[in-house]
Amino acid sequence: MILSTGGLPDTGFVVPWPLVALAMLAYAVAALAPTGRPRVAGMALGLAGAAHLLLLVLDIGGFGSSETGARLGFGPVLSLTVYLVLLVHGLESRLLPLPPVRRTLATVGALAVLLAAVFPGEVRPVSSPWAPLHFVLGIASYGLFGAAVLHALMLDAAERRLRQRRGSSLMPGVPLLQLERLTFRIVQLGFVVLSAALLLGVATTERWRWEHKTVFSLLGWLVFALLLLGRWRRGWRGRQATVWLYAGALLLLLAYVGSRFVFEVMLGRPAP
Repeated sequence: MILSTGGLPDTGFVVPWPLVALAMLAYAVAALAPTGRPRVAGMALGLAGAAHLLLLVLDIGGFGSSETGARLGFGPVLSLTVYLVLLVHGLESRLLPLPPVRRTLATVGALAVLLAAVFPGEVRPVSSPWAPLHFVLGIASYGLFGAAVLHALMLDAAERRLRQRRGSSLMPGVPLLQLERLTFRIVQLGFVVLSAALLLGVATTERWRWEHKTVFSLLGWLVFALLLLGRWRRGWRGRQATVWLYAGALLLLLAYVGSRFVFEVMLGRPAP
């Protein structure tokens, strides 16, 4: 997923538009549900998540294609990343009361479903028995860092409100120090998963190529390493720490999703 692999043109895939419409409609209901109707929003998010997961299985699983392998591309990978962020947020919300970001997450979920339907990617052959694990680890790191970015945005917003002496009403009842610790625990876990993905890719790749995907992935790993080192040795906190987090996440986004977007959409041809 992160390191370079070969690709084949995709054929025979039919987008299940009724399922796409169901997922987007459910996400829309979750986004527009009144704050005082958490049960409606929760049921809508549950239905949207189930439909979203089924779409990912059908798309990435390569169903309907004459080729054998996983269908990858910037659309499916971005959609899966967003789904994992939603999943992490939903699970941790049961343990720690987080601010009402449901509308934003539901809106992003609907857009990710539509994007994956419009750009379903292409089938990539399984070149190694370790390739699926490499893919899973890479995507898991994307999801974890995406969740960390979401937390960092909330921390920055709360810090701005505190500096303006308007309180932290964005996150009522949420201890900011606890949220900050949770954010960087997610970063630590994402760093471990990303390291495992990169090591597995290096160990199993047949042809090492210094391509943009490889370079951006390694640069992202380096930024996260420096962030964790700076937080451990120098106590980086607040904006100083979140800037590094945003930079590392952007590099990872450019490593795969960005490069695939350039090839698939701007250049109109399969990525190498």
